[in-house]
Amino acid sequence: MARLRALGQARRVRIWVTGAAGFVGRRLIARLAAADHVVTGVDREVEITDAPRVARSLAGARPDAIVHLAALSSPAHAQREPEHAARVNYLGTRAVLEAARREAPAARVLLVTSGEAYGSSAPGAAPFREDDPLAPRTPYARSKACADLLGARYAASGLDLVRIRPFNHTGPGQSEDFVAPSFARQVAAIAAGRREPRLSVGNLASVRDFLDVEDVLDAYQRLLDPGVPAGVYNVASGIGRRIGDLLETLIELSGATCTIEVDALRVRPTDCAVGDASRLRAVTGWEPRIPWRETLRRVLAAAQAA
Repeated sequence: MARLRALGQARRVRIWVTGAAGFVGRRLIARLAAADHVVTGVDREVEITDAPRVARSLAGARPDAIVHLAALSSPAHAQREPEHAARVNYLGTRAVLEAARREAPAARVLLVTSGEAYGSSAPGAAPFREDDPLAPRTPYARSKACADLLGARYAASGLDLVRIRPFNHTGPGQSEDFVAPSFARQVAAIAAGRREPRLSVGNLASVRDFLDVEDVLDAYQRLLDPGVPAGVYNVASGIGRRIGDLLETLIELSGATCTIEVDALRVRPTDCAVGDASRLRAVTGWEPRIPWRETLRRVLAAAQAA
């Protein structure tokens, strides 16, 4: 991947990143800065739905590449505030893409949407591919699907745009709105004797495709390469994992002994979503590298240290 090496080493690239203070954004910025790129990160200081302000920020950065990560990323939060999710995830995307079209029309743009836009499949069904129809089932997924389709329109008009559909990913420092850190916090507290030995959980039967956040960051870096064709790419492991298995692994790693109680407020409908990243692999050589058990070990360690 000669062009990828050029992006990473031979020349400094100016990159404008939204969602800079988020779980993924802060890690991506650190990686890009370590590769000697000039990175401008924006977060809450630039309201992402304020189109004129977004355009001024982007124009000032004069970017060669743009990574749009800013979003309301918690499905649970989006369920509680669907209008807010739509405003941030769709209107924010529109502000960024319109600014890119006007102020940096030659820039490579990474638009990060979500594998949740595909909806759910039957257990054992083939993993979702990029040409499968979008069938979002939740307010979060619908807002991301709309942003994805908007990106397709801008790509058709000539923007060098890569639509990325990452499936579930986690790591140390992720919000407890997400399943792995939520479970890890409870398990760590039980193992340390700070909590009664009862776990409050939602639906353990759902099947998801999980990755380590560092593997996802590797994919994003590779897709910044202007030699990679623009288009749509899943970022996924291709492996379906039951939420209940995730919990059992965390309990085993912690050494805790506990009972499990279902909290009706946490329960979501049973779903199954696994992605096929063959296209990404064929074009960039990307493969997930970090074993899932190691990812959970690090998530648990972070919870124990908190």
